[in-house]
Amino acid sequence: MKYRKLGRTGIEVSDIGYGAWGIGGKQWLGGDDGASLAALRRAMDLGLNWIDTALAYNEGHSEALIARAIRDCGHRIYVATKIPPKNRIWPAAPGVGIEAVFPYQYAIECTETSLRNLGMEQIDLQQFHVWNPIWFFQEEWRRAIEDLKKSGKVRCFGVSINDHQPESALDLVSSGLIDTVQVIYNVFDQTPERWLFPACEEHGVGVLARVPLDEGALSGTLSAETSFEPDDFRAWYFRDGRLAQVLDRAAELAAATAGIAGTLAQRCLRFCLSHPAVSTVIPGMRRIATVESNCAVSDLGPLRPEELAIMRRHVWLKNYYR
Repeated sequence: MKYRKLGRTGIEVSDIGYGAWGIGGKQWLGGDDGASLAALRRAMDLGLNWIDTALAYNEGHSEALIARAIRDCGHRIYVATKIPPKNRIWPAAPGVGIEAVFPYQYAIECTETSLRNLGMEQIDLQQFHVWNPIWFFQEEWRRAIEDLKKSGKVRCFGVSINDHQPESALDLVSSGLIDTVQVIYNVFDQTPERWLFPACEEHGVGVLARVPLDEGALSGTLSAETSFEPDDFRAWYFRDGRLAQVLDRAAELAAATAGIAGTLAQRCLRFCLSHPAVSTVIPGMRRIATVESNCAVSDLGPLRPEELAIMRRHVWLKNYYR
């Protein structure tokens, strides 16, 4: 496993991180706690030291599983979590003030709840789970960050940027008030490269690349016969013929990149790690086999320029979160 600097934080993170939404078990169905714990422990055995979760992932269940998994780990594990919007609206709705989303006392209380769930005295990275740039000049969120850091309850603070809106955090990145951003970045959505990534490199802000496999579209495991339970998030995400659309796009990408080492999923993770601004990618992993395949990407290293050029041609502007 290889490690990278998380911006200016002083933390060295595994370039393959662990996205822990799926192990919460409420919106990603078909898993179980036993398999999730085994996957988490195998990832840590392979040198992974970065886990990203959220209080909203089944009301803290994901955090509680992580606490169980890291209890007996022999090396340092860094955990990032998130404060859910109080109004429970993802992404942040236009025109809604921060007092309805992240009021000061609510941010403090959510952090304390996450600390209890995780069994920790300090959260390595706390994040706002949504962001609206109209909040930038308001005082409440700034005071919450300052006080949580001052109290020692939080080491670093960041923001999870709204779906497909990387430029909405440019003021934040240049302000020096946050340490990291979490953003959608994959072969299909390359938009963070234009403005966000250069700004992060300039100001020493770490980047967590989320949805690197486009909610499974780039995993190489979906087929025309794939179906999801009605309450599964993916049934909604791939609704109305979208599964057929992504299968066609993924097949084109797989054929074009057949000469590049690794499975389709591994090539797509390597694509993300080829950008120097990216600190870590955080794919979801609920099975040991997936963990082993994803963690092996670290040793494969970034793509060569000519390989990267091939993958860049498969950019696809879409928003399935609407």
